[in-house]
Amino acid sequence: MLKVGLTGGIGSGKSEVSRLLASYGAVIVDADRIAREVVEPGTPGLDAVVAEFGPGILTEDGTLDRPGLGAVVFSDPERLRALNAIVHPLVGARSAELEASAGPGAIVVHDVPLLAENGLAPLYDLVVVVDATERTRVERLVRLRGMAEQEARSRMAAQATREQRLAVADLVIDNDGPLEALEQQVGKVWDELRRRAAGAAE
Repeated sequence: MLKVGLTGGIGSGKSEVSRLLASYGAVIVDADRIAREVVEPGTPGLDAVVAEFGPGILTEDGTLDRPGLGAVVFSDPERLRALNAIVHPLVGARSAELEASAGPGAIVVHDVPLLAENGLAPLYDLVVVVDATERTRVERLVRLRGMAEQEARSRMAAQATREQRLAVADLVIDNDGPLEALEQQVGKVWDELRRRAAGAAE
């Protein structure tokens, strides 16, 4: 099994890279998706978040008010740390379960937005970073997600810098250009992952 960490700042196009790798046959362990699962209604995770932040972070139907909670934690590093202390161990445990079920010859790609921030690079055989300039990322967040520019910049400021992410990268995918160029790069990265996986199996 080859364990790959995939990361990139918000707006970098990491999700598209993850989708393309899945189409080649990678087993994707999506930390964001798991992070949503572990705080669904009825879970210990949601109970812990409510205990920390109060019932005001729930919607009327009892689900987590993600925009409301996001507004609290992304402007306050202490509150963000408190949230991460609840969610990250739960995500880690579920990720380990999914990885264990992938099979010995699999290429398992862990899609981890906060890989650099949380010092997680040593957990993987190699790290792939999806990179794009700040200008490109802001433009995407405004155009594709409907964010105000200031909100986009605030979200980006709460994450690692480009330099911090690139410092932990074994392979870098430059996603400043069109989708066709991205697809070509991901194909080359997949070939490299298969080569390394074959080498690890020998």
